[in-house]
Amino acid sequence: MRSGRRVVALLAVLAMLVGGCAWGGGRGATPSDPAVHPPGHGQGRNPALVQTAAGTLRGTVASDHRLFAGVPYAAAPVGPMRFAAPGPAPGWPGERDATRPGPRCIQDPDLDPERGANTAEDCLSLNVWTPPVSDKLRPVMVWIHGGAFAGGSSGIYDAARLAVRGDIVVVTINYRLGTLGFLAHPALGSAGDIGNYGLADQQAALRWVRDNIADFGGDPEKVTVAGESAGGMSVCDHLVSPGSTGLFRAAILMSAPCQAQAGLATATRRSSDYAAAVGCPDLVVAATCLRALPVDRLRKPVWYFNIGSDELTGPVTGSALIPQDPLAAFGSDRADPVPVLLGTTRDEFTLFVALRYLRHGQRYSAADYPRLLSETFGVDAAAVGAHYPIDRYGGVAQAYSAAVTDGAFACVSERMAGELSRTRPVYAYEFNDRSAPAPEVLRTLPFPVGASHSLELRYLFDVGGAPPLAPAQQRLSDQMIDYWSAFVRTGNPAVDGQPGWPGFDPGGDGARMSLQADGSRVDSGYAREHQCPFWAGLREK
Repeated sequence: MRSGRRVVALLAVLAMLVGGCAWGGGRGATPSDPAVHPPGHGQGRNPALVQTAAGTLRGTVASDHRLFAGVPYAAAPVGPMRFAAPGPAPGWPGERDATRPGPRCIQDPDLDPERGANTAEDCLSLNVWTPPVSDKLRPVMVWIHGGAFAGGSSGIYDAARLAVRGDIVVVTINYRLGTLGFLAHPALGSAGDIGNYGLADQQAALRWVRDNIADFGGDPEKVTVAGESAGGMSVCDHLVSPGSTGLFRAAILMSAPCQAQAGLATATRRSSDYAAAVGCPDLVVAATCLRALPVDRLRKPVWYFNIGSDELTGPVTGSALIPQDPLAAFGSDRADPVPVLLGTTRDEFTLFVALRYLRHGQRYSAADYPRLLSETFGVDAAAVGAHYPIDRYGGVAQAYSAAVTDGAFACVSERMAGELSRTRPVYAYEFNDRSAPAPEVLRTLPFPVGASHSLELRYLFDVGGAPPLAPAQQRLSDQMIDYWSAFVRTGNPAVDGQPGWPGFDPGGDGARMSLQADGSRVDSGYAREHQCPFWAGLREK
């Protein structure tokens, strides 16, 4: 999308807008409970204390769950460690307070609703949510937050209900964002090793889980990596990254436009331009210069090419960490053969158009439609316009949203499901509650946002910023938690008493689960509804 950086800005604020501010230590959390519980693996008699290899953590204990927050999983990436792979976290003496989430990683101040509050370079921490102590080891879900690789944090996602109802351990992680996470300047290392520091952070967090999660009652042999939006794109990268092999046994990709990866040549060129703009133009001394800059000089992200012609920071392909673009790797069966659960929301892109309307006052008329399509789809604009006429969708905003939803999200998900299912079980879904609660600001628009990007997250996590769920939506939330946690436990989302969820069959009718408040059901019309044959034809031109 040649409209500049608008979508990037919207993606970056999305998690914060929908998720609200960070939770304050856990739902119903109380000071440490001295009551004696049966000891779990590597745990002592006090459930608020966990002994790890690095030292003792004191978390919070509620009636139905425990939380250990702000746990460092890697060394502070500062000084000579800026723009470098993460090092091991240092130990500590005595008890470390683990009752509050750690600082958020550095965010773009123009896109950050909290305007830089509680941000720091020393941000590589995670949060562990567990049910009450048990003698058994529970399966683990590691959650990677979204936010366009430029915003968001682990602290948005209160996972207490997911952990308790699902009887799983949930880990939410921070990772370096923007320039500090993904600058691919050629002076920072060999060509294959530059950039991707944020993705390397995620791998370090997964290794921490492997090495430490048993101390919290989690099973290191049963780890599922999961994420939404940029987090889902990260999961795509982990499926093809050599450094991630063996760190998880299943994967969940939610609303993940995994085609949106920058190549090394583009990333190095943009990174060199960025360095010159912040005062480090000389290649010989650029690495020293960039590491010595005050962090405020690096808050603005380096932008790479992404969805359409829009720009986005993020992982760099053709590198040591991601040797091949994920979709190309999926197409050639070069991804880890672990079970995958993946899907999209029914109306992904309406939220981005809504935020353009709210943030920039952009109101589109019929006369604007050809320009929007040209900016977004280039030489294919006329063909897209013919397949997405305004009168069929009730307005320019709706028609444009439908086109980008289908071309950049839905049919990418359909393609990934088909390619991945050749070598592993794949379970596909569409979140289709078009009355999903949205923040109040999104309920003042002249068009509905429907089941838009990110609105399914409150059905899995406790997040703020929107009205409570209606009773039927609460039942859908319970059902989704049951499906997701069943997949984490077994690699299959089968749940007794719930509609059966078939594996995706690329040679069949492409059936996927349609998650709806009035009753979830298996649906075979997804590819037809989203005009995926049309988009496949454009891709093959």
